[in-house]
Amino acid sequence: MDRLWNRNYCKVMAANFTLFFAFYVLTPLLPLYLSEHFGATKDVIGLVLSGYTITALLVRPFSGYVVDTFPRKTVLMIAFGLFAIFFAGYLAASTLLLFTIVRTLHGGPFGSVTTANATVAIDVLPSSRRTEGIGYYGLSNNLAMATAPTIGIWLYQFTNSFEFLFWLALIVACAGWLIDSTVKLPHKDIVRQKSTLSLDRFFLTRGWLLGLNMVAFGFSFGVLSNYLAIYGKEVMGITGGTGTYFLLCSVGLILSRLQGSKALRAGRVTHNAATGMIISLVGYTLFILMPTLTQCSMVNGQWSMVIGYYGSALLIGLGNGHMWPAFQNMTINVARNNQRGTANSTILISWDIGMGLGILIGGIVAELISYSAAFWTVVLVNGTGVATYFLATRAFFLRRNLNPTVR
Repeated sequence: MDRLWNRNYCKVMAANFTLFFAFYVLTPLLPLYLSEHFGATKDVIGLVLSGYTITALLVRPFSGYVVDTFPRKTVLMIAFGLFAIFFAGYLAASTLLLFTIVRTLHGGPFGSVTTANATVAIDVLPSSRRTEGIGYYGLSNNLAMATAPTIGIWLYQFTNSFEFLFWLALIVACAGWLIDSTVKLPHKDIVRQKSTLSLDRFFLTRGWLLGLNMVAFGFSFGVLSNYLAIYGKEVMGITGGTGTYFLLCSVGLILSRLQGSKALRAGRVTHNAATGMIISLVGYTLFILMPTLTQCSMVNGQWSMVIGYYGSALLIGLGNGHMWPAFQNMTINVARNNQRGTANSTILISWDIGMGLGILIGGIVAELISYSAAFWTVVLVNGTGVATYFLATRAFFLRRNLNPTVR
């Protein structure tokens, strides 16, 4: 059997982890930073933070086209370098306007580098291990999404310095750039297509329903990752528990890989997707129901809330760990070989749309109603995504699947 964990694949995995670590180490603390440092209100915080995602969203379709059209290593190095440099802008931004500009523009290289790095990962994988390898690759950014907020919160509590965290993000991103610079790609002739440009060169229209599902799941994580700390403190009375929450989320992600690797090796991506979505939905529902259930409980109410709060983290981690690589595999397997970059950009575009809507709508709902209402929207949107998958998306994928070894 071909070797999965080859040197170049391990390097791309490590670089992907640093890329998402640098981003997510700041994510749960930026609302606090904007509130304390600039006096921003809840709705303004949502607007400022959503700008990053909107820019990434606008850039991603072109990123997929560029990655499929020009030398991927060159595109990767330029995009990763710009992504790292922008962290220095946070250190220099002295006003809310300047911070908003830097944060919004930073989404551009983020959209490009995530697409390029994911496509390079596929290039260095042996074709016989590609489905399994994509699953593990997704784990690298999932782990960063779960562990980086924990580390960021713990470091902030220890140093009480946002500047320290900005420097940390800059250094980690630069380390990722250095790792990717040593990756050696197999030689591939770039095919210049003479046909006129069409939408399918920028967004994989063959996978549009898969993308729609990912919007719902990105929305859920966008609200959770950005407003968890404030919600836990104001609604649940849990202070200092955000870091532990994301740590347990990462434990769930690791367990999901151990549990789901056999199904991925067998090509059962629709099975993994279904399992992950249901587990995540249970986790989000448990999270929002805990304050209500605790009020109805006459014994050990606070302990019940704490157990439910952290239990939801484990479930959400388990669910996302199954769901994300399954959807990435499905999207890639409905694309032609010369559309790998477009396929990767499509799944990331969809996640970005969801994240951006979650940050923006979550902030607005929290300002107009409450944080509890914002998290109820998570359950509603996530449940809609799960229903859509079982009613339409699974059959949609199976009709368009180009890989007979995947089902």
